[in-house]
Amino acid sequence: MSATNRPSFWRPSAFAFFLQLAIVLGWILLASAVVVVFTSNLRAAGTPLLMTAVLLVALELLPLVQGRGHDPQGVVMSTAFVAGMLFLWGIWPAVLVVSIAALVSDINVGKAPWKILFNVGQYNVSVAAGWLVMMAAGKTPSLEHPLSHFTGRDLLWMIAVWVVYFLTNDVLVSGVLAWTDSFAAVFLDDFWHYSAMTFSVLALSPLVVVMAQQASVLLPLLLVPLLLVYRTAQVSLDQEHQAGHDPLTDLPNRKNLLSTLDDALTKARRERSSFGLMLIDLDHFKEVNDTLGHHVGDQVLIHFAERLAGAVRDGDLVARLGGDEFAIIVDDADAETAYEVAERVRGAMTDPISLEGLLFDIEASIGIAIHPEHGDRADDLLRRADVAMYDAKANRSGIANYTPARDRNSPDRLGLLGELRQGLTDDSLTLVYQPKLSMLDGSLLGVEALIRWNHPVRGAVAPDEFIPLAERSGIMPQLTERVITVALDQLVAWRESGLIVQVAVNVSVTDLAGTRLIDLVRSGLQARSLPAAQLQLEITERVVAQETAELNEALAAFSAMGVTVSLDDFGTGYSSLLRLQSLPVDEIKIDRAFVAGLVGTDGGPGIVQAVIELAHALGLPAIAEGVETEQEWNTLRALGCDGGQGWFVARPMTPDVAGAWLHERLASPRSTVSPITKNQRAS
Repeated sequence: MSATNRPSFWRPSAFAFFLQLAIVLGWILLASAVVVVFTSNLRAAGTPLLMTAVLLVALELLPLVQGRGHDPQGVVMSTAFVAGMLFLWGIWPAVLVVSIAALVSDINVGKAPWKILFNVGQYNVSVAAGWLVMMAAGKTPSLEHPLSHFTGRDLLWMIAVWVVYFLTNDVLVSGVLAWTDSFAAVFLDDFWHYSAMTFSVLALSPLVVVMAQQASVLLPLLLVPLLLVYRTAQVSLDQEHQAGHDPLTDLPNRKNLLSTLDDALTKARRERSSFGLMLIDLDHFKEVNDTLGHHVGDQVLIHFAERLAGAVRDGDLVARLGGDEFAIIVDDADAETAYEVAERVRGAMTDPISLEGLLFDIEASIGIAIHPEHGDRADDLLRRADVAMYDAKANRSGIANYTPARDRNSPDRLGLLGELRQGLTDDSLTLVYQPKLSMLDGSLLGVEALIRWNHPVRGAVAPDEFIPLAERSGIMPQLTERVITVALDQLVAWRESGLIVQVAVNVSVTDLAGTRLIDLVRSGLQARSLPAAQLQLEITERVVAQETAELNEALAAFSAMGVTVSLDDFGTGYSSLLRLQSLPVDEIKIDRAFVAGLVGTDGGPGIVQAVIELAHALGLPAIAEGVETEQEWNTLRALGCDGGQGWFVARPMTPDVAGAWLHERLASPRSTVSPITKNQRAS
């Protein structure tokens, strides 16, 4: 435990009480042992005492490590010789030698001074407790008068000494650690495991006694079974390490992460604290594997793992989940601290990796979930960190915190889906209409129908929130049917008022599967006696980039029917020129992101002009979306753009307001474009 988290030595607490008790009593016992041993006649003990002491100190350096989740110092195998020395020569040589062994071992591993003082003290107090049992049994050997003989009955008081020694040791250690949990919880934690390991070592102490009495020269032979036990434990630990670590990077693996995550949750609930969980995915790693082979990809992963481990704080766990996916448990951290660690991780990736004469730039997407804000269970935190990671990847932001609004599977989103289904049967889903005007003469090109959802409780729900939900849930065809039906009915209403206009409706890739949409459009137009040219379908470039026979057949059917098709969001997909040339589309719409970049960027006008010229080369008009200022309108017109829509022309309007606007527009001269009025802006 760190100095910042450890309780005070002096402020009243279980930690301070047991620490001071062990140190004061234990070091008084050590001082007494020094006086007694160095003033005693050691001839009676002779060589057996010396050999036992040497073996005790040597074995103190070989802890019987017990595996993940236990004290890394383990159960020391010297305990058998401590007990044997106590049985043969009494308390004082046992206290002196075990103190020397503990000091050598603790200094060797670099323990903190207070831990060294405590360990020496608690060993000595435990030995003294065992000595009291021996006194009660009438056994008080000393250096001048060692235990003279050993019988089977002696096993009874020896076992009692083992139990008292172990319990005293466990009580003192648990008392010092009680600041992390209740004393009972710490005392009972892994109790049976520790007791089994300790008594398995203590069971060798009668052999120490017998061999010291009968054939001390054979005492070193006891190293054989002890070293075999040690070796067996090491093999078991190695196997456990392999089971819990990734063989390529030697980082903890998924199994290890889940176990540590459960521990972190238990600790956080107990202490009412927070921690962060990050999921990290390398960007474009597949390209490295496919281009240069898996051996180079493995080296990239190893270097990436090293940088991850070097970027986190002490106490944070870095794990590899598989492939190019990693995770970090950010211990004792809120959202701000976790984000700072994520930025450190990103910063560690700035320098390229040099492999086989090539430089590799490493980029990664990091998703962050925080306990308890984003979940109180391991699977919830993992899923939500995964949602955030893909959010960071999609937005190219590098780092993203979990946001419920972006979680397609959150309870709120699932509730929203049920409410959307209900909205399809009532009047909460409506359409607004935004005009498109020609940039050549200001004439009306048509209107685009945009869906709106006025939720009875949530209020206005943005299309960006519920349309992706509809696409993923399978109800998009019903939503599109509702939009087309309402739009066609509006065309009839406008026709009866003397307005003949074209309405554009957005459709998704799921709408174009099968013949449902084709049948809907054909029957809808026929039932209302509407010309097919009055309906336009808008599809995104990402849709047509997914070239399939079914998609091609649907587009051909609409073209044959006379329904025009507009290619929306142009420039954001991956269509090839050959694909664009073969598409039966009638219009290209320039994505609003390019329009927004017209002013204030060096390459903005050039990019837009290139898109316009490409559209013209394909024999198609170019329509700009999101035109918000007169400067944008004039710049687009100067670049040769054919038409535009946006707030500069008019905001999306309700059917009645749109009808009035259209009547006014069609009745006025078409040579100029008038910006929208304040009343229209408020529509």
